[in-house]
Amino acid sequence: MPQAQGSLYVIATPIGNLADFSLRAIETLKDVDLICAEDTRHARTLLQHYGISTHCSSLHQHNEQHASEGLIEKIKQGTSIAIISDAGTPLISDPGMPLVALAHSAGIKVSPIPGACALIAALSASGLAVSNFSFLGFLPRTSSSRQTLFKEQLNTPHTWVFYESCHRIAACIEDLSCILPAGHEVSIAREITKLHETIIKSSIEEMLLLVNEDSNMRRGEFVVMVSPKPIEKKPDTLNEQQLKTLKCLLKECSMKTAVSLAVEITGARKKLLYQTALELSEHNQA
Repeated sequence: MPQAQGSLYVIATPIGNLADFSLRAIETLKDVDLICAEDTRHARTLLQHYGISTHCSSLHQHNEQHASEGLIEKIKQGTSIAIISDAGTPLISDPGMPLVALAHSAGIKVSPIPGACALIAALSASGLAVSNFSFLGFLPRTSSSRQTLFKEQLNTPHTWVFYESCHRIAACIEDLSCILPAGHEVSIAREITKLHETIIKSSIEEMLLLVNEDSNMRRGEFVVMVSPKPIEKKPDTLNEQQLKTLKCLLKECSMKTAVSLAVEITGARKKLLYQTALELSEHNQA
């Protein structure tokens, strides 16, 4: 009788506060045959805290391509494996993608055990629009590359988010201030769930001053969130030149033609031009 293959579990771990760990995650880590951790030394603190004695091996960015194939073979032979990262949800700017992709290709069941994620936690408390957002992960290390990326994001119609380290947060905010208007809203979440958790929403101009003046704002781990470009509200009335153009066209053309030409010439909204044309017509008939 062929041996039933094991499963692969993707388990989120706390991002600072050890209490942010689900009962299901603890039970699963106790039940699996092997835990693959980004850093086994870091994982040991969490595992010992919850009395988890399951064998732990390393799976990080330097060995995951090579190690993943061997792990897939173990699962096929019946071994159940869990992936954890140093903090938060695996694969979200952390190792694990090659293993998960290979598991799907091999028809192996992949089960997520949800929990902490710095990205989602920061967004939920940011005060910015979060119904639609994009995640950029960790940014390039050079100023020129960061500014190029920021320019590409300028017209993004939704909030955009990225991770940054304490070593580059000041330079990153400086680069951001070079690209965004001074009053553009941003939010920074620092040390989420930890003792010195700080979440601030302000203009980019104010944020730059804060980061430069407060040394605490250059310590820890950061999630930076940038609000979308404000939508320009179109005027509810025609300006003087647009109105003059419409009146001239109405003298020479039918209303339909005049409105169509006025859209092309003035750039005003068709609905507004048509409504104004009707009002002019009614006024002339009165």
